[in-house]
Amino acid sequence: MDHATVGDWPMPGRMDRLEVDERTMMNTLSLPLLSFPQGSLPLLLTWPLLLKIPLCFLGGLALGYIYFYVLQKTINLFVNVSHGRPLMAMALTLGRLTLLVLGLYVAVLMGALTLLAMLTGIVSAKTLMLRKLGHTTP
Repeated sequence: MDHATVGDWPMPGRMDRLEVDERTMMNTLSLPLLSFPQGSLPLLLTWPLLLKIPLCFLGGLALGYIYFYVLQKTINLFVNVSHGRPLMAMALTLGRLTLLVLGLYVAVLMGALTLLAMLTGIVSAKTLMLRKLGHTTP
């Protein structure tokens, strides 16, 4: 085992520098779950960015509306335990979280700006739903 002295900088075998080359960073398309044959990417991933951002915002609005609508129904089922069905409430919770994760995962595959657009849509849907319920502050 060789030991580094003060004059040996950077030390051999250590990662002392920050990797800034985006070509060597992890590509999510190389994950085993997403192994597409060469040249056969899903159509949505190849669209231009100026088309994907508004679509992700609208998708985030729809996803947020569904998420918070189901959350409201789930809360009603948990509050009215004597008349509600707690197992149904737990199934709705699992379903809405799964839907949210899948929607955000698709946005992650398309890039950071599309993820931000989808998150903006989700937060906007929350604001619109709270305004509809009569709350003035989120």
